Amino acid sequence: MLEAHDLAARRGSLLLFEGISVQVPPGTALVVSGRNGSGKTTLLRILAGVTRPAAGRVTWHGRDVARHDPSVRADICFAGHVPALKDELTATENLHALATLAGERTGPLALRRALADVGLDARRHLPARALSQGQRRRIALARMSIGRQRLWLLDEPATALDADGLALLGSLVARHLAGGGTLVAATHQRLDLPADRVQTLTLS
Repeated sequence: MLEAHDLAARRGSLLLFEGISVQVPPGTALVVSGRNGSGKTTLLRILAGVTRPAAGRVTWHGRDVARHDPSVRADICFAGHVPALKDELTATENLHALATLAGERTGPLALRRALADVGLDARRHLPARALSQGQRRRIALARMSIGRQRLWLLDEPATALDADGLALLGSLVARHLAGGGTLVAATHQRLDLPADRVQTLTLS
């Protein structure tokens, strides 16, 4: 279970939020909404152990989420608002690099299958700079599909996705939750998620 206990965050002297406490059991999702600048991305970074909170603590299955705990960090897939791709690398090379950084050992066939599943098989040899924003986002979806991390933290995952891409995102998340995974997504857009598996949090 992911738990946040009385979290607070600041940006300089500005208080972004305080008193945030949530419990997200396995197989469920937390959708975080709020205006620009309300701290949605900061909250995700705190949950991932990338940013330290001004107050409070985060635990994952009873263990503190700390910046230097590899066993916890290895269980987290954090996908930022902008896909972390290198323009000069192909779709396949970028996917392989992302998987390797996450400690995944993935062979050529698995990489090709993952890209085919997100509609990028015909573009797998193109450099990322030649891909549209939606296609670049699909590489991130492929990364999610081949990983074994149980906690997904997604920042604006629907950005630049067309209708087919949104359907693909929904099916990936539904499969993740059905397998006992946990999701926290910060988004301005409605996500097609099973209603009985979702709780919401709005930052003001």
